[in-house]
Amino acid sequence: MSRFGSVITAMITPFTSSGEVDHAGAGALAQWLVSQGNDALVLSGTTGEAACLTDEEQVGLWRTVRAAVDVPLIAGSGTNDTRHAGELTAQAAGAGMDAVLIVTPYYNRPSQAGIDAHFRHVAGCTELPVIVYDIPVRTGRKISAELIGRFAREIPNVVGLKDAAGDPGATAEVIAAAPEGFEVYSGDDSLTLPLLAVGAVGVIGVATHWAAPVMRDMIAAFQSGDIASARSLNARLLESYAFETGDLNPNPVPTKAMMRALGQPAGPCRPPMGFGPDDLEARALAVHERLYA
Repeated sequence: MSRFGSVITAMITPFTSSGEVDHAGAGALAQWLVSQGNDALVLSGTTGEAACLTDEEQVGLWRTVRAAVDVPLIAGSGTNDTRHAGELTAQAAGAGMDAVLIVTPYYNRPSQAGIDAHFRHVAGCTELPVIVYDIPVRTGRKISAELIGRFAREIPNVVGLKDAAGDPGATAEVIAAAPEGFEVYSGDDSLTLPLLAVGAVGVIGVATHWAAPVMRDMIAAFQSGDIASARSLNARLLESYAFETGDLNPNPVPTKAMMRALGQPAGPCRPPMGFGPDDLEARALAVHERLYA
């Protein structure tokens, strides 16, 4: 078993109809996600609309969910401001978090040297385990395989990578060079099976809001050597992968629609994301029904 398990959901942040954080809903949703087979949760990540939350809202959310569930909780405490990210990360342990997820500084597009300095500073602001989050489609910068390897070898509390870079070949290089105990999670649901093949230990997912049992079975089948079953289960998940995000309905708009359709706390996304088209909840139910048919 990996440090945080194999199936982790990057949880949406439920909002009330007036746009406030729905704390009761967040606790209830976290409990439901755990009951569906999630080993751990990421709070206030991309899917949790962290960019639209104040620091006070994020820390309050962390405390609420910590009181609701006893699985490992990973705080998305990275920002594009190194000092700010360090200050927020320093609050995670006191809010009961078990680890932090630190994204590459977005928008600024720093050099590899700048990325290096950023992660070293932020990791130094906490004793909690740190997972590096590489998602160049959103940040505008790819962390080089060489730099990720240096983090793994040189920063004691950097223990893993959430890989959403879309390049399994580069991920294989990272895993081959990393020290024992450094764990890689797929950060792109659709690439989970390919990344398992090069040594990833699981997924930090979005479709796992509703597909955790199938994802868990797929990972277990692969790890037991039943590749045919893993491929079959992955095929069942393809529609969920396609539904979870896209240019017309970016993440987390479809996921919130799915949770509303399933009767779980969600509410709207905060602007600039909003609700999405009127038929999105009906489409979500159809995806869910076919997944479990």
